[in-house]
Amino acid sequence: MMELTTALRHFCLIGFSLLLSQSSLAADDRFANVEIKAQKLSDNTYMFTGSGGNIGVSAGKDGIIIIDNQFAPLAGKISAALNDIQPGLPRYVVNTHYHGDHTGGNNTFGVSGAIFAHNNVLKRLANNDKYTPAALPSITYEQGTSIHFNGDTLHLIHIGAGHTDGDSVVLWEDKSVVHMGDLFFKDKWPYVDLNAGGSVKGYRDSVADIINRIGNNTKVIPGHGELATKNDLIRFKHILDASINWMESQLASAKSLEALKENGLPKHLQGWGWSFISDERWIETLYQDLSHSDAKP
Repeated sequence: MMELTTALRHFCLIGFSLLLSQSSLAADDRFANVEIKAQKLSDNTYMFTGSGGNIGVSAGKDGIIIIDNQFAPLAGKISAALNDIQPGLPRYVVNTHYHGDHTGGNNTFGVSGAIFAHNNVLKRLANNDKYTPAALPSITYEQGTSIHFNGDTLHLIHIGAGHTDGDSVVLWEDKSVVHMGDLFFKDKWPYVDLNAGGSVKGYRDSVADIINRIGNNTKVIPGHGELATKNDLIRFKHILDASINWMESQLASAKSLEALKENGLPKHLQGWGWSFISDERWIETLYQDLSHSDAKP
């Protein structure tokens, strides 16, 4: 009986190992055809696109800074794309928030570079066993800090709860570039992570704050989507205002979530849904957050 039990355990361990291996292969296959593309914004700044959040890059005499780093399996491709611009590993890494499509490469890039992030990013990543000690932010802040690098000053700004409770925007002091993190989804409904301290109105207010800080010619790197302009960000803020106003009017009329989803968004709010945040999911987000807003401190 003992021999049978031991054999069964051995068989189960083999089966579990195979499942993990297959899962890893599936993840690799998912990113096999992803290409990291570099778009030059100035003499030493770039935007990288691939799969996941857009990456901001500063490369120059002081070395390399990267802002966000997409999914873990893409770290090698990101390193190769950086090497095409300038040899060397990043000296500094900025996490605009804690989501894995922006921090997955921390395990790789945190070995060579110090990671900057809001305090709440450290709290959340430290509770995730996918991240090694080297992948955790080593420099954190409550409201913000600045990095003086490659002849520029990059201001890391935390305004308040928005996409999550730990968002940072990175603004170049000369206002040439701003990296919004996931406080900007270009031409799409945003993801407001209510389970991670996100806030619909806080999100809108953060966008409004950054609009007032940037210039008309500032290049705007969204968390997701193509390189944008200040006018794109203003348009985004307007649709946030309109959707908040619409939901508040529906709540004042005591409309149920089921009725709102059945009727859908009014015509002036249509055209912003996408695969992750459909119109229906945006209605749910607005309803869940705004219907309890009076109870919030």
